[in-house]
Amino acid sequence: MSTTEIPESGARGRTRRAILGAAASVLARDRGATLADIAEAADVGRSTLHRYFPDRRELMNAVVEDSLEAMGRSVAAAAIDDGPPLEAMRRLVAALVDVGDRIMFLWGDPRVLAEYTAHADPGDPECEGDERFTDDPVLRLIERGQAEGVFDPDVRPAWIQHVLWAMVYTGVEDADQGVLPRHGVTATVIRTFENGILARH
Repeated sequence: MSTTEIPESGARGRTRRAILGAAASVLARDRGATLADIAEAADVGRSTLHRYFPDRRELMNAVVEDSLEAMGRSVAAAAIDDGPPLEAMRRLVAALVDVGDRIMFLWGDPRVLAEYTAHADPGDPECEGDERFTDDPVLRLIERGQAEGVFDPDVRPAWIQHVLWAMVYTGVEDADQGVLPRHGVTATVIRTFENGILARH
């Protein structure tokens, strides 16, 4: 069993999750952070971190994987396939803000996801059934909203999605820098986003 496949249960699982969470938070703010910085943030010794992740590359891959899974869980909990599209979109924004550190980590440096996806082949049999390669619930929500006349039908769904990611990222970053109160991020993103993507009647 590889170090990235340690079962997430018991003390070992808690330690692994603490390391991954700390790594995402630290690296979101400082791409040059050392393994010692991450170990300190996770409140573990460096030797403990190395038992789970022998090198930086393996840790980075695990943090990307864990961050994608954390985002997936948050989006799933928002149940964006249910109810009116506008209400679903508002739930989605709140869900994404809740995992703001993961978004800052994943999208703060384009090389992070580029290096990860370079090793993730959608044609690999191990990727079959992986919704990250076969389905996108956010695009599905946007397309549903356009079909129902709620979102602007003349804008590409992918464009709307990219704008959404950018606004959430900016809101979370502003909160992290003290420009915007953390509790005001969701409302600010929703207001700005809706002013740009709602259909005009």
